[in-house]
Amino acid sequence: MAKTLPPAGKLWLVGAGPGDPDLLTLRAARLLESADLVVHDGLVGEGVLALIPAHVERISVAKQRSRHTMKQEMINELLVRETLAGKQVVRLKGGDPFIFGRGGEELDAARKSGVAVEVVPGITAAAGCAAQAGLPLTHREDASAVSFVAGQCKDLTDQDWSGLAGHGRTLVIYMGLATAPAIADKLIADGVSPGLPVAVVERGTTKDARVLRTLLTDLGDLVAREKVASPALIIVGKVAARADALDCLGAPGVANSLKDIACES
Repeated sequence: MAKTLPPAGKLWLVGAGPGDPDLLTLRAARLLESADLVVHDGLVGEGVLALIPAHVERISVAKQRSRHTMKQEMINELLVRETLAGKQVVRLKGGDPFIFGRGGEELDAARKSGVAVEVVPGITAAAGCAAQAGLPLTHREDASAVSFVAGQCKDLTDQDWSGLAGHGRTLVIYMGLATAPAIADKLIADGVSPGLPVAVVERGTTKDARVLRTLLTDLGDLVAREKVASPALIIVGKVAARADALDCLGAPGVANSLKDIACES
C-alpha cells in the first residue's frame, strides 16, 4: 500500500501593522482567515485579533520589558514544530516582521529546519505613527535621512549613535520610554542640540493615540510628566516641529525656542 504523505505545512511571518486594523494588508487579512494557527505578539492590536476566525487556534507569546511569556528560542521551536506537523501557521507580529520584530531569527530557524516559510511585510510603527501625526520623516527642507534604533538596548551609553540625529536627519526610537532620560543625555553628549524638536507618539494609529511634542532637553521629563505609556515611539529631528501635536514643554521659555526652530524650517 502507498504511504500517505503528511500534509504540507507552511509558516508565514506576517506584519500586523501599527495597530489600526484598517492598516492591515489584504494579504495578511486573507492569511488570518485561512490559517490553522496564529501565534501573535502582545503589540498586535485588538482590532486585528478580532479578524481571526473563531475556529482558528491562537497562541499569545506577548513580551514585556524584561519579562517574556515565552523565550525566543521556544517560540522558534513552536513555529517549526507546528509547521512540520502540517499546519498553516501565521506568526503575527506588530508592525513589520523585520523591524525590531525578531523576524530574522524566526526566518533563520525555519530555514534551518527545512520549513517552508514566507514573509508578508507590514506597515512599521515609524511610518504609521508619523503619518497619523502629520509628521513627514523626510522633508526637502529638514531631513534627507532617517534612522531607526531600539532604545532599550543594554549599555545604552556604549552604543554608537554618532551621526544619527541632528542637521538634516531624523531619528526614530522604538522601545525608548524607559530609557528616555538616558537617550536625551546621550544624544546631547554626542553633540546634538538640546533644542532639537522631539515628538512622542503614544498608541499610534489607534483611537486613543496621543502626540506630544517638546525639545530634546525635556524628553525624559515629558515622558514622566505626561505619564506616557507603551507602546510609544520617539521621533527626534527638525521634522518633529511639523507634527500635529500638543506642545508639552516643562521649562520656562522652551515654548518660544520651539517656535523659533519651527520658523527656521
